[in-house]
Amino acid sequence: MQLCHLVSLGFAATAAAQVYQGFNYDSVNSDGSCRGYPDFRGFFERAKNLAGTEGHFTAARLYTSIECGTTADPISAFQAAIDTDTDILVGLWASAGRNAYGKELSALITTAKQLGSAFTDRVIGISVGSEDLFRSSVQGQPDDAGAGATSAEIEGYIGWVRDWIRGTTLEGKPIGHVDTWTSWVAPENAGIISSVDFLGHNAFPYFETTRINAIEKAADNFWSGLKQTESVANGKSVFITETGWPTMGPQQRDAVASVDNTKGYYSQIGCALFGQRNTFWYTLVDSNMTQTNISFALTPIDSAAPKFDLTC
Repeated sequence: MQLCHLVSLGFAATAAAQVYQGFNYDSVNSDGSCRGYPDFRGFFERAKNLAGTEGHFTAARLYTSIECGTTADPISAFQAAIDTDTDILVGLWASAGRNAYGKELSALITTAKQLGSAFTDRVIGISVGSEDLFRSSVQGQPDDAGAGATSAEIEGYIGWVRDWIRGTTLEGKPIGHVDTWTSWVAPENAGIISSVDFLGHNAFPYFETTRINAIEKAADNFWSGLKQTESVANGKSVFITETGWPTMGPQQRDAVASVDNTKGYYSQIGCALFGQRNTFWYTLVDSNMTQTNISFALTPIDSAAPKFDLTC
């Protein structure tokens, strides 16, 4: 009853607007090999036909606009999105320095020119970076989370993309940034909130080892984290850009990875979000497990059969 009450009060205002539901898609496979057009097309089709979901997973969030294995070629996921009628939350990787970010922008602008409205009509928004602030924070650095970017850098990149898309068919598309609630509430990042049109909220209660994080507490931890992000959003839209629970992986404090726990998290969190909030689940198929040995995938790489019943 409490969860339903929160959903009805907190999310009713978004119900009238178009709501997107999809998965996150990296540019590499679980073995670290590059994904190409056949991979993206196959995954987008799999998502749309996923048993138990009534064809509601029709959107995709990307982390980069550059094809894996190239320095600046547009990612083939863009063409795959057109060919499968999939909406795209564009990603521009922002943690590799100014030169690399410029190539991300070039790939995006090139795609808009070459593919035209068939592409731009499917663009939900443009995300400048993903967890860059977390990786550069005092929380992220001890976790060896990788290279990040500062608030000043992300603000600059947001201004840069606005300049580049002005006068193009991408002008007017919402621009945002994706990060954790701990990054969003940090005072030093307030300038980014002023600069964006939407805030992307990544939430993984499984990894929140600073508090009790057993599956029984997962719903409370998820909603409280979301409330933190919304408290500083100044009324701007908050997209759920990543959330999920692993079916396999090491125990994180009280959190245990298992198919049953993933199913429970999906039922409690996913089914409350789907159709109510722009939500990108983590994830349909695993990517680069060689780095983490954790599986969040709802389906194996070689099968479209879900690991559990996805009916809400």
